[in-house]
Amino acid sequence: MDAVETAAVAAIRRFNRFHTSWLGALGGNLHGSGFALTEGRVLYELAQRDDWQAGEMAKALDLDPAYLSRILQRFAERGWLARSRSAADGRAWRLTLTEAGRAAFRPLDEASREQAQAILSHLAPAQQGRLVDALTDAERLLSGEGAARPAPIIREHRPGDIGWVIGAHGRLYAEEYGWDLSFEALVAEIAAEFLRKFKPGREHCFIAELDGAPAGSAFVVEEDEATAKLRLVLVEKRAQGLGLGKRLVREAVGFARAAGYARMVLWTNDILHAARAIYIAEGFKLVAEERHHSFGQDLVGQNWELVF
Repeated sequence: MDAVETAAVAAIRRFNRFHTSWLGALGGNLHGSGFALTEGRVLYELAQRDDWQAGEMAKALDLDPAYLSRILQRFAERGWLARSRSAADGRAWRLTLTEAGRAAFRPLDEASREQAQAILSHLAPAQQGRLVDALTDAERLLSGEGAARPAPIIREHRPGDIGWVIGAHGRLYAEEYGWDLSFEALVAEIAAEFLRKFKPGREHCFIAELDGAPAGSAFVVEEDEATAKLRLVLVEKRAQGLGLGKRLVREAVGFARAAGYARMVLWTNDILHAARAIYIAEGFKLVAEERHHSFGQDLVGQNWELVF
């Protein structure tokens, strides 16, 4: 085992110790309910559906069937659990919580919810987002679903996102088109102006997120009272092929229309073929173009317009 793997093993074990202690799972009194951790989990699962079979639950929770059977028997003796023959398999018993069982579950469920809310109340919104992202990543990776690509989401920007927008533009355009640092400087100026002069309801930054990290962007800024400008549309290489560029542009157009603008404009360059195809599909019309030398390259700039 190398040093990196040893550190990873230690980190996992350290977190396991922290989490079981934080959850209150060591004392057999989960959230002050009097339930042991396993009993609380079994009760939770029974509350979520009323067609469990004992063997199915043992397999799903990776529990010893005899141990689960003893828990279910205790629940039945307290009047919390009813058994009936399964309609799908007459040899199997269907497990259902009684009203008394649901009444016993409610305080446990509420205590768990209050604990989560108490944790979040001590975190700033950006920290809450980081926590949710980290928990989602951990769940996906540890469950073996890491290879399955989750659906990307599009959200409003958060602290730190604008810095990512600047860096991603500079890196991607240097790699793909050989543009120099003057382009990254331009993006930084546009992004800084957006933050300094941000007009809620009239301007918006859309961030596409994949695997818990930013993967794309699109900005709507006010050009004048009647005109919105689409700026800084980008999709990272790792997220290309998922239709994110189209979704970002469509979200931006929808926002501009809902904000009451009469038209939307954008400036791009003719070598950005994929972006131009999206603009055309959304109804933008080419209104002007001009050759220029910028970002260390000879380019053809284009102005596009969409009238609502």
